[in-house]
Amino acid sequence: MKSITKIPLGAQILAGIVLGLMIGFISPAAAGFLSPLGDIFLNLLKMLIVPLVFFSITNGICKMQDGKQLRSVGGRIVLYYLVSSAAAAAFGVVGGLITQPGRSVTDFSWLAAEAAEGSDFSFIDNVVSWFPTNIIQSMANANMLQIIIFCLFLGVALLALGERASGVIRLIGEGNDIMLKITEYVIAFSPVGILSLMASMVSTISSAMMREVLVFIATIDVTIVVFMLVFYPLVLMLVGKLNVASFFKKASASMLVAFTTTSSAATLPVSIDVAESRLGVPEKVYGFTLPLGNTCNMDGAAVQYSVIAIFACNLFGLELTPGRVFQFIFLSLVLSIGAAGVKGSGIVMSTIIISTLIGDAGLTLIPVLAAVWPTLDPFATTCNNVGDLTGTTVVAKSLGVLDEIIYNS
Repeated sequence: MKSITKIPLGAQILAGIVLGLMIGFISPAAAGFLSPLGDIFLNLLKMLIVPLVFFSITNGICKMQDGKQLRSVGGRIVLYYLVSSAAAAAFGVVGGLITQPGRSVTDFSWLAAEAAEGSDFSFIDNVVSWFPTNIIQSMANANMLQIIIFCLFLGVALLALGERASGVIRLIGEGNDIMLKITEYVIAFSPVGILSLMASMVSTISSAMMREVLVFIATIDVTIVVFMLVFYPLVLMLVGKLNVASFFKKASASMLVAFTTTSSAATLPVSIDVAESRLGVPEKVYGFTLPLGNTCNMDGAAVQYSVIAIFACNLFGLELTPGRVFQFIFLSLVLSIGAAGVKGSGIVMSTIIISTLIGDAGLTLIPVLAAVWPTLDPFATTCNNVGDLTGTTVVAKSLGVLDEIIYNS
């Protein structure tokens, strides 16, 4: 058992996918026998949704008051992170609308009626419904948008109170740590759950669905690359008045670590070294911006969630109205800021966005997302890392503390 736990999670999930495919092809009866394990995994994901969103988003907002540099550094970097995440979500929507992944298949048509219940969409009524009348009831019903709105109010109020609310802020942080630990436990079970779900799903998925999954993967990865090559250079040139080629040459070391480890946390020490020794950013800036970005700035995730939302709506027959597209961007922005900082958490956050848009019927899509996630993580993590370094460098330049001799050397 100890030797199994030493195997990287990605390798365990890949093994679960392969074994699940083999079992599904060879013995449908065995797949049926294993199906309760998949149901348990989905139930555990549902269990995480409400407390994870509550603590992670509130804690993410509370972290914005960390350090004495809040007014000078914090205001600038928070604005940058919000703008970059919103831009990433918008890029994801545009990419998804261009390729329309999931439009050409009917594998989930039997669930479309359930997903479409109450889907007559009115933008005004929808926005009004975001604001809760009873947050306890919202949590009981897992109304994620209402919970997110409440978390935004709570986080801002805690920031405004400062020291007077330090005990509650500490409690929120500890609650977030607890939820991240529980999430780790659930994610550790994911290879078994995914094995079961893949075995059950393989006999029903069509070749058309496989083509759409490939379109879905390509849409996310290509959109992330385009975003990195368009948005960040524009920010560096127009806002920072900095040489773009020099930045990417200096940042290449941390980009490589991010791509190969698919872990923002593992990349943080390398990013700190790059910011200080290669980009010329002082510690009083990167010491605040990089840890904050490591938690709250997930541009790659914002692209992923937008495309996932369009993919799910196409599969379940929900109309892509302008109001619903705005909702995609809002959800992607907020969930990327509140994304849990543990490996594999993207699957959990995808569960949140799908259940918000589609309901429980949409959770049948989770094994598909889990199967392809290893192909999405390297690009998303690299994007997150480049976004953090871009914001850190531009903020240092705007404060007049960037060592441009080091930057241009």
